[in-house]
Amino acid sequence: MRWIDYENRRPTDAFPGWTPWTGEKWNEWLAKSAKLLEDMRVLNKEAETFKAQGNATGATTKRIERNEIITAKGAHWGELKPWLLALSYGKCWFSDTKDLFSHYDVEHYRPKKEANDDENPDGEGKAVTRDGYWWLAFDYCNFRVCGNVGNRKKGGWFPLRLGSVCSQFTERCEETESPYFIDPINPADVDLVAFDERGDMIPKPGASEWEAKRVEISAKRIKLNQHEELTEARKKLWQELTREIEGYLTQKQRAASGNNPGAREKLAGHIRNIRRRLQPSESLSSVAQWCVSFRNDSQLSKLTS
Repeated sequence: MRWIDYENRRPTDAFPGWTPWTGEKWNEWLAKSAKLLEDMRVLNKEAETFKAQGNATGATTKRIERNEIITAKGAHWGELKPWLLALSYGKCWFSDTKDLFSHYDVEHYRPKKEANDDENPDGEGKAVTRDGYWWLAFDYCNFRVCGNVGNRKKGGWFPLRLGSVCSQFTERCEETESPYFIDPINPADVDLVAFDERGDMIPKPGASEWEAKRVEISAKRIKLNQHEELTEARKKLWQELTREIEGYLTQKQRAASGNNPGAREKLAGHIRNIRRRLQPSESLSSVAQWCVSFRNDSQLSKLTS
């Protein structure tokens, strides 16, 4: 997982791999989102009115109608899929791979129709289900890209820390919620994730109990350690990069005298190969970063910065 710069590369901005939208096209997209939100707001208000009147059937019917708008208008967020993929060099935002985690979905970080939580079960030990973040269904700030292996597994899960505030449409406070899921657009979240030689996603060294639990739940609920092809690819990369690093260390020692041009040439080759795997456009470059970082070599560390 790598941090995705969501703030500084809007659809109207030019950057490698993306042809920017015109301001007019972007404004039209935003206007349609606003219209869809208003349509849902009206239905949700009607649902709340029925609920206050004790008419549970009417409330349920209006919420179903509200959610049907989300189902019917999925193509709207799909229009942003090429931009979202360009932000990550064509990679899944969660697995940091191209294609390996299967077909890409535009994933909603906060689920649209219902939010499920079984990390903090109620007194009877049952999963807790609450209304989804429907007001974020067409909000581009809630969009992520995820391979459908992970997206299908995640589904409507969005567990919050015990005691966390829970955002509501009438009292929005998403920024103060304490979600378990690591968010690729939050650099502080991404910094919690490390990898090991077995191909597993693990908490970074020194992580707190809460931070470690967030990484554990994210890996479990998005299938980031249970998809064998993904863990095997991480493991293979770690082994290949370890061989490059061992070669680098050997040639570095041989070239230290300054009288071994062959060693210097081989050293430069190892550095090029390592640097290539660290490029953000490469699959699993986040794993490569950790493989290099664990060697604690000052020159190698410079390649990851």
